[in-house]
Amino acid sequence: MRTSRLRITLRDVRPTVLRVVDVPASTRLPELHELLQVAVGWTDSHLHQFVVGGDVYGPPDPDATWQRDETAVELRNLPAAFTYLYDLGDGWEHDVEVLGPGAAEPGCRYGEGDCPPEDCGGPPGHAELLAILADPADPEHARMREWVGERVPFDQATTDELVRLTVGEVPASVRLVLDLAAGGVRLTPGGRLPRAFVRAVQERRPRWSVLDRPASIEEDLPPLAALHDVLRRVGLLRLSRGVVRPIRAAGDDGEVLRRLRSWFAREPFTGVLTELVVAVLVSGGPARTGELARRVLPFLGGWTCDGGALGEEELTYPINGLSPVLQGLDLAERDRKGWKAGPSARSLLPRALALSGDV
Repeated sequence: MRTSRLRITLRDVRPTVLRVVDVPASTRLPELHELLQVAVGWTDSHLHQFVVGGDVYGPPDPDATWQRDETAVELRNLPAAFTYLYDLGDGWEHDVEVLGPGAAEPGCRYGEGDCPPEDCGGPPGHAELLAILADPADPEHARMREWVGERVPFDQATTDELVRLTVGEVPASVRLVLDLAAGGVRLTPGGRLPRAFVRAVQERRPRWSVLDRPASIEEDLPPLAALHDVLRRVGLLRLSRGVVRPIRAAGDDGEVLRRLRSWFAREPFTGVLTELVVAVLVSGGPARTGELARRVLPFLGGWTCDGGALGEEELTYPINGLSPVLQGLDLAERDRKGWKAGPSARSLLPRALALSGDV
């Protein structure tokens, strides 16, 4: 993977908050936002913008006519210096410098300084907060110490791991299907994967089978059927004259991850529910469906079911409906005992990774 080395400095903050990180050269601005959040130590609780020369980029917003859409803008097409703004109220400004090529793998190469607490009032508020915390005689000292709590200081090893996980890794299940389809696979008249393909997957993923015998159709392996559908919908598998094969970009891990993640953005509730299910499995360990619904429900404030309050029982149905996709993407594993986090639970969905520290 080709990477670019960035130096990020939080402006007007003392002690200095600085990070040097290697990120994929093909990173787009929404992905760079996620990487800067974990590198510096923010919680992604506020709006952000990138200021590049005289242009301002941000998330798509039809009302923000002064702002350009950041979605397709790549890091490698930006100048060597630009500004990242986070929390437009507190006004945290980060100077980002592209130092040149990075190492063979993404990660955090150097850092110093702890990230300020969220919502402390920007650089002036942060300076005032530090002064209060340093003076036990200050009347606000005890209250501010309680508000700040036990903050975890910057740790390079932890940040390095978070950067790598946020960049992500293509699930082994996805690479298995793409590799098996590399030479082109002729679908059945019904548009399904042929028996030989299904059995090749079953041999490598026997737990996906709902039968105690060799599978004949892809529906005998529900995670495979779901994965086939996802890969077709996000355009990683393309059908032409009855033959399905991977697109050329399927060899680029960054593009594969980008397209897989786009699937969860198509339906807001499905995306949010998936992130929460994965996060609670990572943070809280295995659970049966009812327990999983109980853990997830408190984080779904604002969502309703048929106009009424969303309860644990109503939540079990969409969770069960997600099961084939979660298993097909290695986000979760499921058997008669219940659910547990899968091998891609911490490396496919950046938001789920971030949430796993909060749930």
